[in-house]
Amino acid sequence: MSQSILVVIGGGNMGAALVGGLLESGAVAAPDVVVVEVVAARREVLGSMFPGVRVIDAFTPTDRCDAAIIAVKPPDAAVAAAVAVKAGARRVLSIAAGVTIATLEQACGRGVAVVRAMPNTPALVGAGASAIAGGNDATDVDIAWAESILGSVGIVVRVDESQLDAITGLTGSGPAYLFLVAESLIDAGVNAGLSRDMVEDLVRQLFVGSSQLLAQGRPPSDLRAQVTSPNGTTAAGIAVLEARALRAAFDEAVSAATRRSRELGS
Repeated sequence: MSQSILVVIGGGNMGAALVGGLLESGAVAAPDVVVVEVVAARREVLGSMFPGVRVIDAFTPTDRCDAAIIAVKPPDAAVAAAVAVKAGARRVLSIAAGVTIATLEQACGRGVAVVRAMPNTPALVGAGASAIAGGNDATDVDIAWAESILGSVGIVVRVDESQLDAITGLTGSGPAYLFLVAESLIDAGVNAGLSRDMVEDLVRQLFVGSSQLLAQGRPPSDLRAQVTSPNGTTAAGIAVLEARALRAAFDEAVSAATRRSRELGS
C-alpha cells in the first residue's frame, strides 16, 4: 500500500481522522497520501496537521490516484467517486452516509472495487466503530484493504449492505445519543444544586469510567445490576427511567435514524 497513491476526497473531521490513523499506524507514508479539500482555510489546517501530505483543492489531469476514500457529503459522493476513477483509482472506499453501493458502482463503472462503510466520530480519537460491505467487484483482498484503513482508527465489522442503514442509526448516530444523555445528566446535576463546572467534570469522568467497565466485556445488564441495590438510590432512579419508557425512546431513535439513512440512499 505504501507504493501507491491514496487520495482522500474530503478533508473534514472523518477524512482527517482516517489520514491521521493511517499515518500513525504506518500503513501509509505521508508522500503517498493526497487530500482533496475545496475549502482554503481547511487546506491550511490539514497541511499543518499532516506534514508531507499533499493537500490540493482539485484533481488535475496529471494527478495519480490508485485508491480513493470518499469522505464528502452524501450528495457529492457519486461525483467524487467518478472523479477518482477517472484519475486511475481501482479501489473506492466510501464513508458517505446512506449512499448505496449500486449508486457508487454506477458512478465508478465496471471493474472498480467499491466498498461502502459507516464509521463514527470516536474514530477521531482512535476508538471508532465501523462496519463495511463490499460491492460486486470487491474481492476479499479489497475488503481487507478497506478494513485495514478503518481498523487504524478503531474496530471494524463486515456486514451485508442491507444492515448498514441500521448500523448508521445505531453506532453512526449513537455518539450523539450518548452526548445528549451527558447533557441531560449535567442539567440534572445543576438542577439538584451543584455547580455546572463541577458537574461537567463529574459527568465526563462518569462516561470515561463506565466505558472502561464496558470495554472489559461484561454484559451491560450485569454492570447495571451491580450498581442497583434493591430499594436503593439507583433503583429509585432506574424506576423513573423505565416508567418514562427510556428503552422505547432509544428504540424509536435508532429506527428514525435508520429510516433517514435509507432516504438518503434513495
